[in-house]
Amino acid sequence: MTRILLALLFALGLAGCGFHMRNKLMLPADTAAVKVVSTAPYSELAKLLRRSLRASGATLADDDSTAPAAQLQVLSERWGDLPIAIDAQGRAQEYSLRYAVIFIFRREDGSELVPQQVIELSRDYVSPPTDATGTTTEREILADELRREMSASIIRRIDSVVRNELREGRSISAPVEGPVDGQVIPAGPAPAGVPAIQTTIPTAKPIPQPATKPVQD
Repeated sequence: MTRILLALLFALGLAGCGFHMRNKLMLPADTAAVKVVSTAPYSELAKLLRRSLRASGATLADDDSTAPAAQLQVLSERWGDLPIAIDAQGRAQEYSLRYAVIFIFRREDGSELVPQQVIELSRDYVSPPTDATGTTTEREILADELRREMSASIIRRIDSVVRNELREGRSISAPVEGPVDGQVIPAGPAPAGVPAIQTTIPTAKPIPQPATKPVQD
């Protein structure tokens, strides 16, 4: 009971001094529903991401829904065991468990809010050649920890982009559209008696090449 009270007091103290956990994604209230899409149909990472989004107050779209929705796409999940130490007989006894994920976050209209990027995490573990059972259990525990940390890292990446967009006064629901080449841009209302002026973005023209004369012997 004492430990619980101390933990609560510690958490309240952190909140009072302005410290906040960054594993939550702060989305505006008008954000479209979000669908988590993964190349692996039963991905544990996708389940963790859905749980984190729901905890952040985001509305999750059904997997079979055809309505437009923002998408958090997990494009790839890769695992690898890299030997980093060997015993006297030359057998690997320590490994580095690598976990890499490629993801992208798209707006409701399909444009990119968070461009495609990769996050790679790793954990080291000991694997004695004579104790395969214990090694398997330790590796599974580390894999679960890496999935949870990966989910938190992805949410933090998205949260950083969303906060920057809102700080710049831009909407996260629609991309910023710039002028197109050749587009006529109105210069605003002109004073009375002065005709309005329009500015046109010029189209690039090819640079003429100097004519060459044939060389005579």
